Amino acid sequence: MSTSLPLSSSSLSQNASRQQHRVLMVSDFFYPNFGGVENHIYYLSQCLLRRGHKVVVMTHAYGGRCGVRYMTNGLKVYYVPRLPFLMQNTLPTLYGTFPIIRNILIREGITVVHGHQAFSTLCHEALLHARTMGYKVVFTDHSLYGFADLGSIHMNKVLQFTLADVHETICVSHTSKENTVLRSGLPPQKVFVIPNAVDTAMFKPNPSARPSDEVVIVVISRLVYRKGADLLVEVIPEICRLFSNVRFLVGGDGPKRVRLEEMREKHSLQERVEMLGAVPHTQVQSVLVRGHIFLNSSLTEAFCIAILEAASCGLLTVSTRVGGVPEEFHMQWKITLDVKLEK
Repeated sequence: MSTSLPLSSSSLSQNASRQQHRVLMVSDFFYPNFGGVENHIYYLSQCLLRRGHKVVVMTHAYGGRCGVRYMTNGLKVYYVPRLPFLMQNTLPTLYGTFPIIRNILIREGITVVHGHQAFSTLCHEALLHARTMGYKVVFTDHSLYGFADLGSIHMNKVLQFTLADVHETICVSHTSKENTVLRSGLPPQKVFVIPNAVDTAMFKPNPSARPSDEVVIVVISRLVYRKGADLLVEVIPEICRLFSNVRFLVGGDGPKRVRLEEMREKHSLQERVEMLGAVPHTQVQSVLVRGHIFLNSSLTEAFCIAILEAASCGLLTVSTRVGGVPEEFHMQWKITLDVKLEK
């Protein structure tokens, strides 16, 4: 049991004013693009706004969306005139973005710069320029990367250079922390683990939406190699062959969608595999509640927010045992599978 001394209204206001910050969130990945990083930045910004802090987001232009936009609760977003050239990343220029970053930092009176995602070139440039100007910087890593391939070697060198002078680093799982420490050379005591979370008020179960005469397996993911889309191509026909009362709902889009469409036609599964395409985040709950089981087939995953969303909606979650997935729940709440494909 603990007690606290009463504080006067003047001291409370002084404490509140001392704790208020002006935070600049920087990443190449933000709305209208959909994904875990985009949702994380948005909801983190909303939580900081509710605590009385000022939050500004900086990202690159998306099509005709360029300039300053305002989102819920006055969240200010700068869509800077830089177009992506690879996987939603802008072309690295090092000093090409310095004038606009400096302008935003001074105009908004920023006190803390928070960069997201190691693969974001805009994030790295903002952290570098902010430290040069004497600002406090924080970096959050959302993914796992390798060590041997050419792209990972290059990215790890950039990470070591950029994070050499950051104040704090955040990872979304202990596996992600170990990966980031090894890649960046940061001391472990400067890297903190803060797992992702979901708003359970947005993801409530609805048993009446589920069919009673069949089992529906839901898959919501970007249809790319890293998310295990090729694994789905092999698994779905086999499950449909073994169980006649199973149906699949596949939500998401990406370059691997063509393979799933071909698989569906090859095995005549048009009636049992429904392709939903890209699902806006506001409609994810309405898709999840239609199923009984959520399937995550990722080949690498630092922390899967989709598993939390599915569990919050009352689905049994089945996932590959990769990355930080085993940390998300106790084993009685999920089933993890080792990836072993044999012809």
